[in-house]
Amino acid sequence: MAGPSRILDTLPAGAGVLVVRLRSLGDCVLTTPALAILKAYRPDIRLGVLVEPRFAEVFAGSPDITAVLAPEPLLARRFGPTLTINFHGGTRSAVLTGASAAPVRAGFVHYRFSQVYNLRIPRAQEILGEERPVHTAEHLASAMFHLGVPRCEIPQAKLWSPPLAPPVPTPYAVFHPFASQPDKTWPPERFIEVARHVENNQGITPVFLGGDEDDFRPFAAWRCWSGKPLTEIKKLVRSACLFVGNDSGPAHMAAAFGVPVVALFGSSNPLVWRPWRTPSEVLTSDDGIGAIEAERVLEALGRLRVVA
Repeated sequence: MAGPSRILDTLPAGAGVLVVRLRSLGDCVLTTPALAILKAYRPDIRLGVLVEPRFAEVFAGSPDITAVLAPEPLLARRFGPTLTINFHGGTRSAVLTGASAAPVRAGFVHYRFSQVYNLRIPRAQEILGEERPVHTAEHLASAMFHLGVPRCEIPQAKLWSPPLAPPVPTPYAVFHPFASQPDKTWPPERFIEVARHVENNQGITPVFLGGDEDDFRPFAAWRCWSGKPLTEIKKLVRSACLFVGNDSGPAHMAAAFGVPVVALFGSSNPLVWRPWRTPSEVLTSDDGIGAIEAERVLEALGRLRVVA
C-alpha cells in the first residue's frame, strides 16, 4: 500500500485547489465523490474545476465547488491554485496543469509529460492496497487518499438540480437507448418491449432520452427528449422513478440522483463503470450486448421493485 503524501496538510488556510477534469459526462459525474471527500477534509479550501463548457452543468450548484472554469490557461492561472490535480491525463490537460502555475502539480504515474508534475500519484490499486479492477469513483477518490485525506467510505456521486416541472406525466421512466458505438448499444426493439411493459403493467410513462444526432424513429410512440441542454436533462433524470439504458453518462447521472438503474453493458467493463452506489442491476452477456434478452431486463425490474 502506497503511503500518503500528506500534501493537503501543508496547504495554508483558504488555499486554492484546482481539479482539471475536462470531460466526459460519466467521468465528470464520477469525479464528484472525490471532490466531496476532499472538501469534507479541508472545508476551508477554494475548490475549482476546469471543465469543458458542455459538461460544466455537472458541477453547477455544488456547495463544494468555488468556481467552475472553462479550460483556458489564463483562467487556470487566475484562479491562483496552490495545488492543481490533473484527473484527465491527456496533452491538453497537461498544458493546463502547467499553465496553472501551482507550486504543487499532481498527476497519476501513468500520465505522459512527466515533467509537468512534481507530485506523482500511484496506481489506485497501490493506494488502496488490493489488486483488483477498481471502479472509476474509487480510482479518483484514491488520489485524494494519497494526497492526505484519511481513508473513508467513498460516497455516492452527487448532482444538484431542481425537480422537473410538468408537462411530463408522472411517474415516468427514462430510457436511454443510444451509445457511442454499436457494441455498446442494445437493440431498439428490446427497449420498445421493455417500455411497453412498464407502461402497460406498471403505469409508468416511458420517456426516451438522446441527442440531436440520434435516431428516435423507433421510439416515436412515446415522448422523446432530443438535444436538450444538460440543465434540463438533469431535471428529467432527477425526477424519474426508473432509468433503463446502455452504459453511458446519463446512467451515471441517474445513479447520482439515487434513481434505480438497469444498465446494459457491451464492450465496457462493468467493474469499472457500473452505476455507483444506487439500487441497480447490471446486465451483460459473453456474446455481446445484443445477446441480452428483454426478459432479463424485466426480471431485473422485478428485483429492483420499482413501483409507480
